[in-house]
Amino acid sequence: MRVQSAPRKLLLRVVALALVLAAGFGPDGVSQSTAHEAEHMRMTALRPLQPGDQQRADAIVAAARATMAQYADYRKALAAGFEIYLPGIPQPVYHFTRPIDLRETPDRFDPSRPTSLLYVRQAAPAPRFRIVGVMYTARFGVSEEELNRRVPLSFTRWHLHTNLCLPRSGPAEDGLVRDPRFGLQGSISTPEACQAAGGVFAPQQYLWMVHVYASETDPARIWVSGDADERGMQHGAMKPGQPM
Repeated sequence: MRVQSAPRKLLLRVVALALVLAAGFGPDGVSQSTAHEAEHMRMTALRPLQPGDQQRADAIVAAARATMAQYADYRKALAAGFEIYLPGIPQPVYHFTRPIDLRETPDRFDPSRPTSLLYVRQAAPAPRFRIVGVMYTARFGVSEEELNRRVPLSFTRWHLHTNLCLPRSGPAEDGLVRDPRFGLQGSISTPEACQAAGGVFAPQQYLWMVHVYASETDPARIWVSGDADERGMQHGAMKPGQPM
């Protein structure tokens, strides 16, 4: 069976949802972890520490913190054109992203210019959002060596969403969050099943992603990924380097 490429409009909807569902939570704030997660995720393998890795990691954290300081007040981020993805859905972490950054930053890695700023909600009287980190991205198709060149794989793991069945129409959050067949945690993971459900199959999302929680002081929490990341995809059962 020939798999057609998912229309760009649908892929952009998945990117938007990926920024939200990377937290592994649904529209009611309840964890949406399922047995299907491993079918929809590929992660890079951790590597042994190499000369220069510590210095590169430190430089990334320093650049991330400098950027975060500019937008410690979330209202400055909004004024600068950052948008909150699906703000109506309760999430452990909210992605603030400018469309231009989503278009440009995957191609040119600059640790001072992440794809997204990461915030958590706070109860009043504190400011509504507190910045906790950043997210970097890279295009699907780049080598693992390139991912390691950007962010040392001795410190963290990049992830890529795979084998996605997307609804052809309707609000993204309705089709991909509420319908258990579709999306990042859906039961469908093959082109045949997706076609039978009337969806559009995407073998992979087109962005690799990695979070850096630079507000933390413990390196283990700055670079946390996989199952240990309470704000992440919770895909601890994922085999490192799992093929798509």
